[in-house]
Amino acid sequence: MTLVRSRADGTVEDVLPAPWNVRNRVHEYGGRPWLVLDDVLVFTHWTDQRVYRRDLTTGETTPLTPEPATRHQLRYSDLRPGRPGEVWLVRERSTGPRRVDIARDLIAVPLDGGPERVLTASHHFLTAPQLSPDGKRAAWLGWNHPAMPWDGTELCVAELREDGTFGPHSVLAGAADVSVCQVDWESADSLLALLDPHGWWNLHRVGLDGGITNLAPAEQEIGGAQWKLGARWFTPLGDGRFAVIASGRLAVLDEATRELTPVAAAADLTAWSTNGLAVHEGCVVGVAAGPKREAAVVKVDLAGGTVTELASAPEPPSPAYLSTPVERIFKTDGGDRIPAFLYLPANPDFAAPEGELPPLFVYPHGGPTGRDSAVLDHEISYFTSRGIAVVTVNYGGSTGYGRAYRERLREQWGVVDVADCVTVAEALAAEGTVDGDRLAIRGGSAGGYTSAASLTTTTTYRAGTVMYPILDLTQWTGDGGETHDFESRYLDGLIGPLPETEQRYRDRSPINNAGTLAGPLLFLQGLEDEICPPEQADRFVAGLAGRGIEHAYLRFEGEQHGFRKAETIVAALEAELSFYGQVFGFETPGVPKLRLSR
Repeated sequence: MTLVRSRADGTVEDVLPAPWNVRNRVHEYGGRPWLVLDDVLVFTHWTDQRVYRRDLTTGETTPLTPEPATRHQLRYSDLRPGRPGEVWLVRERSTGPRRVDIARDLIAVPLDGGPERVLTASHHFLTAPQLSPDGKRAAWLGWNHPAMPWDGTELCVAELREDGTFGPHSVLAGAADVSVCQVDWESADSLLALLDPHGWWNLHRVGLDGGITNLAPAEQEIGGAQWKLGARWFTPLGDGRFAVIASGRLAVLDEATRELTPVAAAADLTAWSTNGLAVHEGCVVGVAAGPKREAAVVKVDLAGGTVTELASAPEPPSPAYLSTPVERIFKTDGGDRIPAFLYLPANPDFAAPEGELPPLFVYPHGGPTGRDSAVLDHEISYFTSRGIAVVTVNYGGSTGYGRAYRERLREQWGVVDVADCVTVAEALAAEGTVDGDRLAIRGGSAGGYTSAASLTTTTTYRAGTVMYPILDLTQWTGDGGETHDFESRYLDGLIGPLPETEQRYRDRSPINNAGTLAGPLLFLQGLEDEICPPEQADRFVAGLAGRGIEHAYLRFEGEQHGFRKAETIVAALEAELSFYGQVFGFETPGVPKLRLSR
């Protein structure tokens, strides 16, 4: 990951080319890894997880934090401006041999290389503190196990002592059942925050006296799951107006009219990243994608109604080879809506034989507290350009549709998500859009769990691909030792509290149901994955040996949770295509044949 700068003359340059890698692993998903203060860049480097200072004038780069005693023992994230001459951030420390032996503090790092200073540690999980405009207070978010940040968080404010540490904090907003996912100071005595006391993340003004005002009540999500520290869904435009990401799209919130107005110029940008929304010279800048364009850094001129790409991906293939997603809404037997995005085959050089319907891949997203959007996805295009339809499913539990929809999955993981995906697949087959005899399911992380659970509890699919999955729920806990601290109590809400629901953990674990597999499986796994470590896939695959079930298992050195190396991505996609070609009986010219075991 490099840091890229767009200069005033339009030139684009890498500020931190290789071997610098601007990432960190706080919460294992990382968070805001850089900050610019005048001519000084402060950033975190993946290799050693230290914080560095770089003079943007001279290029001189020096470390600001100590070298850890063991690899990645100290991690830093969510860099924010602190008092003059220092940066405030979250420090994560490994305190023992287990993956859950983690402690976190809010600290100040002096830019002159002096020793870091602990500010406070109010909760087990924290966002970096933000200094009030008058320099007298700090605000941050905190939460504790077993809550995830989208369950319930607290907005904390504390006064700064003369020695630069924080006094006792007060909680101004948030609760066990209210999530605050972003906070910014508005003035010395008020803050702006996204919280969901009425079931939807909306923008609120929060006074130091505890008063809370919803600036524009709406059944739309201006906010989301805080998987990474430093995520932003709103930024002020001035005069009581705010640029916001509302249900994935750019809009303007006007507190005078209490209305949300979509930005017409950005109508074809259906998914905005929350990793860098900003305002620059009256324009909104961020990373966005749409049904016909991959993610790019864009500048939206609100007054002029134009969109300019500042940095984009390489030139894409001809649009004729790219499938444009179509939003579909399906219904459960109980009447719940299931949003999904259907990508039909697209290739101008080939046509299916007369009367032949395409195979279908059902593609559940990760999280499971996540979501899919209608965007151009070249991984999906790899399959649709080869005659395969793909559908991404925002099953119950997905974000973007309010807390009630999110909580359809509470204690129902492995049930609701599986059933929703089956509903979509079978509906598409019943209407004659896809071949009901050639249905498959593929997913990674939590989507890998849903895929494996689907193949061991239903007969809808003939095969599936499981990438860096969760397969043994009992072990994927803090006590089980096979997941990291951030998600080590996630299953309290998704499955149920232990030990009361221990049997449920066993019953819904795909590793315990391998004998009922509906068809062949392909496993893909990174060997440095701390979120879904390889032990689970290793055990599952070992249990398949000699049982007559076709399967393959590819393990990738140097890969963490999700694949980043080009050679890994190519190898994984080609293996998957070969796998399905063998299962469904179609040729895969130019692709190495994957060896299947029994």
